[in-house]
Amino acid sequence: MKKRFIVLIDFSAYSLDLLQYVCDWSNQVDAEVLLLHQTLVFVPALADNETRKQIVFQTNTDALIQLKALVTDNHIQTGKISFYVTETSLNTTLERLLADPFENLLFVGLKRTARIKQLVLGSVALQVIEKNNNCVVALPAAITKFNHPRILVAVTEKHPLNILELNNFLKFVDSDTTQITFFYLAKPNEKTTGIEKQLRQLSELFADRFTTDYTLFEGDNPFNDIKNLINNKTDELLVVQKGTRYFTDQLFRKFMVSELVYEGETPLVVLP
Repeated sequence: MKKRFIVLIDFSAYSLDLLQYVCDWSNQVDAEVLLLHQTLVFVPALADNETRKQIVFQTNTDALIQLKALVTDNHIQTGKISFYVTETSLNTTLERLLADPFENLLFVGLKRTARIKQLVLGSVALQVIEKNNNCVVALPAAITKFNHPRILVAVTEKHPLNILELNNFLKFVDSDTTQITFFYLAKPNEKTTGIEKQLRQLSELFADRFTTDYTLFEGDNPFNDIKNLINNKTDELLVVQKGTRYFTDQLFRKFMVSELVYEGETPLVVLP
């Protein structure tokens, strides 16, 4: 099945970085690229139906011209690229697109915000992640090349890792140049025999295709250990699963998403 990257473009200052990153990745794995933009249409309250249609048409046409210009004006080089502009709700549009016969990855950009706002992901990113049963890549600004020789996969004991979706995601990366580290953040005084066994089994499961290892962070401050592991580099991908405390827990989100993703500029991959 063909691979396709669906990229949400909002014409913000970060859109070009996201586009360059996606196109660089797509060239490495021969994936098609679809640029998606949702328009906001402002129609006067007393406008008749025909006037409304004209306003919608013109708004979408202008956005399509802007979307194409983003590619041509910046000399983006990639394989097959297509454009999709609509005023329809994002969830409805994505549901339709994800029904197409492709192996899809969804891409959203993450914006740097004031310190107090870094504790949560942006509303659009959260909406895409929570409402769609597809793997989502959330990319901080200033990363324009796909170069991630190390993938860090967060594991929990009570919520088993979605191995099928992890396998689907790994189809988009080069197994010869990628190392996978499975990790677990233990709570103070937590018994870790079971999770250590699970980490070892996961490492062995993927060892036939990738260089793998695992690590267990224990002690009073495991967040510092994981920060030292990632080292605020852009050459790693952080993989978490929707529905686990790694994604939903506010304390974890504060440290992992804010400090590691926003400040550390680490791309975040969320599995369904």
